Amino acid sequence: MVKMWNEILEQPKVLSNCLENNINVINDIVDSLNHSNIKSVVIAARGTSDHAAVYGKYIIELMTGIPVSLAAPSVFTLYNKKLKLENSLVIGISQSGEAEDVLEVLKAANENGAITISITNYSESPLAKQARFHLNCECGEEKSVAATKTFTAQMYLLATLVSIWTNDEDLKNELSLLPSKITEVLSISTQIINSAKRYRFMNECFVLARGINYAIALETSLKIQETTYVRSNAYSISDFHHGPFAMIDKNVPVILFAPNGLSLSDVIEMIHKLKEQGADLTIISNNEEVLKMADCAFEIPQSDNDFITPFLNIVVAQMFACQVAITKGINPDCPRGLKKVTITR
Repeated sequence: MVKMWNEILEQPKVLSNCLENNINVINDIVDSLNHSNIKSVVIAARGTSDHAAVYGKYIIELMTGIPVSLAAPSVFTLYNKKLKLENSLVIGISQSGEAEDVLEVLKAANENGAITISITNYSESPLAKQARFHLNCECGEEKSVAATKTFTAQMYLLATLVSIWTNDEDLKNELSLLPSKITEVLSISTQIINSAKRYRFMNECFVLARGINYAIALETSLKIQETTYVRSNAYSISDFHHGPFAMIDKNVPVILFAPNGLSLSDVIEMIHKLKEQGADLTIISNNEEVLKMADCAFEIPQSDNDFITPFLNIVVAQMFACQVAITKGINPDCPRGLKKVTITR
């Protein structure tokens, strides 16, 4: 079995390790935040980690009311400018911890007296050493180029930090149940393996979601691009209603995340609109009626918590991308032209 598939299967254990090994540091971070006048949050990341940052933006803004911006690291590197980051929490996210541009953001934040956090999979990495606080994904080595377990670990650490920062017992409880829920998602692996065959000749697709699951649409599209070489594009449903919808034609594959929750009515509206155009719909949902509207459907466990369904959705998407690649005769562990660690400035 390919490394990517094995690493997908490791995720329940990884998330359990995340909480156990980072709880003391998270408590220290929260204590520092509670004694600071934090007025903004800035998150710096690239690639898959940037999609975890999008998830972080939603959950921090929704739970704390503090505005969150996604950093443009080239402001610090290419343009050599400094930002006013006092009274800010600055988070740098990188699987390897070697992202030089993210490192420059943390350096500037430290110079401004901001509270800095790094989230990496390596405790001895440059980012881990630069930040005031370091959260470790505790994933063990991720050997496949396509990031899977590190992505869910990054989201989990962000969500756990927010749950303790806001002292939200309901969210803490839901997060504690995630390893078992992801195990439940993994139980549909045979269905995904069998369904992948219908996508053998797919060469383009769209991935759509609304709200916090937009982060998952972005990450799903990237996973499809890098493992299958399919031209995949991700959009928020609210944006897709505008110009991008004109690209939809009969039998064009569209993947939609439609979990129960506040975004569901908007997703259903888009499903009806796509069906009128004859698009081929793959729907990931925990709503029985919505699943019946799909040409291909994958059911996730029940939850109407928008902070939890992204974890369930992405595991389905990771398995899907991996198996479509295998069906196409592509090794998802070694995408052409890519390396595990990408250094940008």
